[in-house]
Amino acid sequence: MSLLLVFIGYLALGAVAGTMAGLFGVGGGLIIVPALVFAFGLQGVPAEVTMHLAVGTSLATIVVTGASSAWGHYRRGSIHRQWFLALLPGLLLGAVAGVFVADGLSAGSLGTLFGIFVLVMAVRMALSRGPRPGSVAPGRAVMAAAGGVIGGVSALFGIGGGTLCVPWLTRCGAPLTQAVGTSAACGIPIALFGAATFMVLGWGNALLPPGAAGFVMSPALLGIVLASVPCARLGVWLAHRLPARVLRLAFAALLAGVGLTFVI
Repeated sequence: MSLLLVFIGYLALGAVAGTMAGLFGVGGGLIIVPALVFAFGLQGVPAEVTMHLAVGTSLATIVVTGASSAWGHYRRGSIHRQWFLALLPGLLLGAVAGVFVADGLSAGSLGTLFGIFVLVMAVRMALSRGPRPGSVAPGRAVMAAAGGVIGGVSALFGIGGGTLCVPWLTRCGAPLTQAVGTSAACGIPIALFGAATFMVLGWGNALLPPGAAGFVMSPALLGIVLASVPCARLGVWLAHRLPARVLRLAFAALLAGVGLTFVI
């Protein structure tokens, strides 16, 4: 397989992930990780490192795409600065811990856990269960602990954190727009520290293919970032013009199929 063909494939993956993120409001990691596992398999990457390489690369893409999203929310004043700072210590420690947990798991075990997580997301999307609003914000210690859970799970599975952070902040009393904006900001430290830790832990691994910087595949990172940002805008445009329920159920079915592939 030529390098040009491989890079075109990464661009296509970024386009699909960006469109899905804009269309359904979910993190691109749910699409990027399984697609990268498939792509790396076609390239002959050893199975022992495929899952870790996919998760690390997904986090690296979120550093760039998440920064663009967070900046947009910041300009609109939809980031709750105090809550972000309260979550931050837990996010950082959780992200690093999540990567160490991933590094201690075999590729098969990590893939199975990812599949279960995706299945849960599929059920949640199919049932249209949104976050439950609350009114009382917890103290800084509870916020830091919540940040640890959010950072750990997000780094473990290569997602940006919105899947867990938005429901948590909504329960704390944040309006949905502020919960989404603050969640976008939280995704940056998760992705940055998670990707950096994956690079360090994977550095020098003899099984990694050319172009890999630890558990981050540089050509994949470049191709996905170049295509996902503009295509996210396309997804937002489509979201206002297509039947939401049909699309949501279709995407839930897609996630269910992906999850079952990893579990079985």
